[in-house]
Amino acid sequence: MASFILRRLLVSVLILIAASFVMYMMVAYSSDPLQALLGSNSPNKLQLIADLSRRLQLDVPPPLRWAMWLGGVAKCVIPFANACDLGSTVSNAQVVDILPTALASTLQLVTIALVVAIFLGVTIGIVTALRQYSGLDNTVTFVSFFLYSLPSFLIAVLLKEFIAIDFNDFLRNPIIPWWVIVAIAVVAGAIWQSLIGGDGRRRLTVFGISGVATGVVLWLMSMTDWFLHPGLGPVVVVIIVVGIVVGTTALIGGLQNRRTLLTAGINGAIAIVAYFALQPLFNISSAGTLFILSLVTLGVGMLSGYLVGGYDRAQNVKVGAITAVATGAFILLDRIMQSWPTYLNDTTGRPIATVGSSTPGLSGDVWVSTLDTFTHLVLPTAALLLISFASYTRYSRAGMLEVLNQDYIRTARAKGMPERTVIVRHAFRNVLIPITTLVAFDVGALLGGAVITEKVFAIPGMGNLFNSGLSRGDLNPVMGYFVIIAAMAIIFNFLADLAYAGLDPRVRVR
Repeated sequence: MASFILRRLLVSVLILIAASFVMYMMVAYSSDPLQALLGSNSPNKLQLIADLSRRLQLDVPPPLRWAMWLGGVAKCVIPFANACDLGSTVSNAQVVDILPTALASTLQLVTIALVVAIFLGVTIGIVTALRQYSGLDNTVTFVSFFLYSLPSFLIAVLLKEFIAIDFNDFLRNPIIPWWVIVAIAVVAGAIWQSLIGGDGRRRLTVFGISGVATGVVLWLMSMTDWFLHPGLGPVVVVIIVVGIVVGTTALIGGLQNRRTLLTAGINGAIAIVAYFALQPLFNISSAGTLFILSLVTLGVGMLSGYLVGGYDRAQNVKVGAITAVATGAFILLDRIMQSWPTYLNDTTGRPIATVGSSTPGLSGDVWVSTLDTFTHLVLPTAALLLISFASYTRYSRAGMLEVLNQDYIRTARAKGMPERTVIVRHAFRNVLIPITTLVAFDVGALLGGAVITEKVFAIPGMGNLFNSGLSRGDLNPVMGYFVIIAAMAIIFNFLADLAYAGLDPRVRVR
């Protein structure tokens, strides 16, 4: 393993050096950072040109300049030397100073889009594979191909126009028309009857119950000004917690597994008690407090599963962790929603942002800051998410259909194993093997899409740094972007290779 890692690191470094040379030459020979000054009418134009040429070393041939730049990059890997040098921009700002802020914005955007796309895409893909050729499968297939064919900039523009602007206008008088309620109820009923399946009578019953329930909820939200004063409330939180307890147990251990059900029930009870007990603490919480609470939540979930034990202790630990984290997330969501009226007032009634990554001059507690981050990232994240979601849906569906036809799946069913065990324990793990490759490539695709998305939404991230640098011939920021993106692509492909050994025992790293 050690020799494999060393060889991969050596090859990755050589690839990075060669690619950086090609990138440097292309940008250096195709752009001129002095172009703006050459057309200037400034009386000290010659002095400005001389200063910029000296500072950017424009009198040095590009190949030699690349070697000097590479020497500065090499200093970045020296631990504790604090000598990293990626050059300066045309405006005399050090690239190493502006990269962290831009990188933080892009990573926040791309990470959320990647995680949500994987979770939703894989889940829906597996469900459609289990409902092959059903109405749900055909609908998801059509939507996936449609989204996959759309360019990211078009999705971004459509989201700005029809989601942000229309929703902000809706908040002036948040009353849902009756025909919209009926249409949404019909769509919800159709989705749920496709998910549940069964004979015609069962489907019709599910369609009616889910449609009526959706319509009633939307009508209540409209009549009670829920969109101006949102929140889950104690009753809904308890219902959600019970649903998470039952759903997690049924999916992972089965409802007949008493120890698994006990583990999930303990964490659900703790969550309900914590919901009422922690409200005073939430009012004075900071980001550090929430981080500590998150660690405690995860620890309590895993510890409860370990203490309950049983013949499959690892499964109980997993159930405890998932139940604790999921219920804790909804408790935090309820508290964030309670800060919506304050944030709505601070943004003059138009909370969904179309530009930037934060509201200038906004002051507030951690809940208001979280809402501000959410409203600024929701649209660009959705733009990146929709395209990636389509890929994961198709790959996971195709992978599940292939796995379900394997001999070991037929053997597991022949042995009388429950269908839940066959799908979750045997088929699901093998579906993840091709998905690991897709994740590694998708990171690069998301970062490439972020260049366009950040331009549309004016987010000061890595994409914006690359765009602005390329447009004015500013070579060093472009190369800073390239180093970060190339390094991340290499790292994720390396992690994908290692993940194969963990997911597939037939793969051995030699």
